[in-house]
Amino acid sequence: MEAAVERHTISLLVDNEAGVLARVIGLFSGRGYNIESLTVAEVDKSQTVSRINLVTSGTPMTIEQIKAQLGRLVPVHKVIDLTTGAPHVERELALVKVAGRGEERVESLRIADIFRARVVDATNESFIFEISGSSDKLMAFIKLMEPLGLVDISRTGVVAISRGMSPL
Repeated sequence: MEAAVERHTISLLVDNEAGVLARVIGLFSGRGYNIESLTVAEVDKSQTVSRINLVTSGTPMTIEQIKAQLGRLVPVHKVIDLTTGAPHVERELALVKVAGRGEERVESLRIADIFRARVVDATNESFIFEISGSSDKLMAFIKLMEPLGLVDISRTGVVAISRGMSPL
């Protein structure tokens, strides 16, 4: 029996220097692993440290291999699998453009209100909604917008951080 494929959010603290992201991505592409979501930002200017949050899928053995290989990269200070580690908060942001008239327009506003999405741009033909939350929440909102005139989507990718006093 094959092990089930699991989705994991992995957070890395790395040196903020040229080529670090390329090395992380190279590790994934060289071994045929997929990155489903990727966010990078500086988190400590004084120490020139950045956080890379990435979402990937694989069997438990594959995830362990990924974490071990990431930990061996020179600019990586810390690797945490937030999915199996300490409790954490995970969010994503999306801009969703919906075009429609009449009832579809009214319905898209009603659904946006239920999902707590904000209208950040409006024309006579379209709305752009801003929505944040879990990836599942964003996908549910997008699915409901499809029949109402979904035109385009732009997503940030997952950002995540551990809860409590843990530094990662």
